[in-house]
Formats: sequence, C-alpha cells, structure tokens
Amino acid sequence: MGTRTFSLILLPTLQCNADCDYCFEDKTSDRLTLEGLEILIDKVLDHLVAKSIGALTIHWQGGEVMTLSPSWLAAAHRLIDAAAATRGVVVGHGLQTNLIGYSPGWNTLIREMFGNRVSTSLDYPNLYRHRHGKDTSDYDQLLARNIRQARDAGIDVQAIAVPNLATLAIGAERFYSHVVDTLGIRSFQVNTPFPGGSDHPAKGELPMDSRGLAKFFIDLAEVWMERGDRDGVRVGPFDELLSYFLDGPSVLPCIWTEDCANHLLCIDPRGNLAQCDCWVASYPDHWLGNLFHAASLDDLLTENPVRERFHQRPMALVARDCIDCDSLALCHGGCPVRAFSVHGTLFEKDPHCQLYRSVFAHLAAAAARLARDVR
Repeated sequence: MGTRTFSLILLPTLQCNADCDYCFEDKTSDRLTLEGLEILIDKVLDHLVAKSIGALTIHWQGGEVMTLSPSWLAAAHRLIDAAAATRGVVVGHGLQTNLIGYSPGWNTLIREMFGNRVSTSLDYPNLYRHRHGKDTSDYDQLLARNIRQARDAGIDVQAIAVPNLATLAIGAERFYSHVVDTLGIRSFQVNTPFPGGSDHPAKGELPMDSRGLAKFFIDLAEVWMERGDRDGVRVGPFDELLSYFLDGPSVLPCIWTEDCANHLLCIDPRGNLAQCDCWVASYPDHWLGNLFHAASLDDLLTENPVRERFHQRPMALVARDCIDCDSLALCHGGCPVRAFSVHGTLFEKDPHCQLYRSVFAHLAAAAARLARDVR
C-alpha cells in the first residue's frame, strides 16, 4: 500500500443547533445511519485500495456533528476501524464543531476517536453567530464556557476564525489577545470569508475589500511572530507559510492546492458526493453523483464531467490570468468555491488574489530575515 493520504470531509448530519446569518449550507433534517455509513465507507476504502492509497483522514463536520450522540460516533468509529483494518488502510479522524452542544459526556469519545483534539469556529467580534431565537452574546458566552470546560478536561481546542468588518476595525492585536489570552486557544487558523450558498443580507459585505483584509492578515502575522511563535502558539496560514519559505515541511490550506480534485472529497448524509462541504451543501449542480446509487466510487469519478471542470481550472487560469505571477507555484489560482461564489464560474481566480500575494510577499520577507539572523 502506498504512503499517500486522502482526505474525506464527512457530513453525517445536515442538522445544526445554530442559526448563523452567513452560513453557506442549506440545512435539512437528514442524518446518516450506521448502515448507510458502512456502505459509504466500504466504497471509499475500496477506492483507496485500488489506487494504492494507504491512509485516509476523515474530517467530521456538518451541519453540526454534536447534534448526534457520542454513542453514535463511537459506533461509527468501531465500524470504520474494522473496515479499514481488513484493507490495510490507516484512518485518522478530525472533528470540526461549533462546541455549542459540548458537555463532559463527549470527553471519552474525543479522547479515543479524535486524539483529545477538537477544532471549533469563532468570530470576534461576533456579528452573525447565534442560536435559534437567541442573540450573539448568548452564543459567545456559551462558546467561551464550553471551550473552558473542554480545556479543563485536557482537550486541545483549536479554532478556525473568519474575520468580518468589525474584526478589521478592532485590529489584529485585540483579535489575537481575545483568541489566545482570553479563550486560551493556542492553535488557530484565519480563513477568508466568501458569500457562498443562498442570499442573506449578512453576505452583502462579501467579498470584503482585499486591501483591508491584507492589512489585517499582515498585522496578525506580525503579532504572532512577535508574541506567539517562540511561545508555541500556531496561527495559520502564517506558520505553514513561514516554514514553506524557510524550505521546511509545510501543510498549506486547501485553498492553495494545485488541484483539490486529486486530494479531497465530501459526502453528505444522503450520499451526495462533491468536491468539498461548500459544494455539497450549497450547489447541487456541482455534485459528482450519489455514492449510494453508484456501484463504486471509481464509477462516479471516472470521466465525471463536473470533476473534469475542476481538473481543467488550474491550467485555464495559468493560460489566461496567472502565467506571470510569482506566486503561481504556491497559490494555483486560489479556491474554486470562492471564485464561483463571487463570479458564478470556476474559471476565474480567487477574488482574494491580491490578499494572498500580499501575505506571501510579507511572509517570504520575514523568512528571509530569519534566515539571515540564523546565518
């Protein structure tokens, strides 16, 4: 078996206990049964064996995973481990959750299935995240309490954060201090916002101005390098970019993957297959098919016209937009769904192109300074 690792985003439910204004997902009441999971996993693992791929990482998302029960996830864990063992595939699991449904009853499952690590989602200041019928302050208080309880139980709580206009207004220093000093999170990633899914007034500000975002990202990188890097705090994508420019090992975000169709798939609880959760939960026209209805995963992927458009995108962008860009080998035109959500086509570059180029240049210069200091 080969050493390659494949990533699967698995949405076992499309139910959610939050009602965030800018969510890109179309929520439904669908939940995956264990019988259905067994069918899907068998087809995924058989595909990996046929391709000589020896490892699988399953990213459990939703909806909201914690609307399921720990006992259901434990049974799913046993089922997947047994199926993988018969095929010689190594499977790892990651959990992305809003933590709103967290309680100590999850601790054993998080330790045994997820290596005592979870990733949550947060905004600061929070303008859009709330529970049904509640305000944002209720959400903030509940999230902070649950992060504290999870950390007190020894769980490594990481986070993905999405800036909004209020984030840019308060600046990088206050944002970093809230996440690291107030919440105690020592590993987080900042993602670029995009207006995916159905229309909502909260998405009217999107895409945000790349110049304002670039200033915030660069300021945040500087705060991290000054305050957090030597103290073991990790802030993505800056930590991985710095390692990349220092010729060290790096795992860059999927938005800069050369061709994400080669490395990543997503399955929803109904068996619908798409490139990632953004596509499967928002854009049915870009589904690759239904894995419950297909004889095999290979049958769905072979000569699939939707997947072929993803494969064609990198070269199309190179030919038209990106051939002279110094960052081409790093960015590859950026994220397809961010491009589609703004331009309505895959064959445009990521709307945050200028932001990425500014961040790349800044981290490359920082890496050069560090290399000179070492010498």
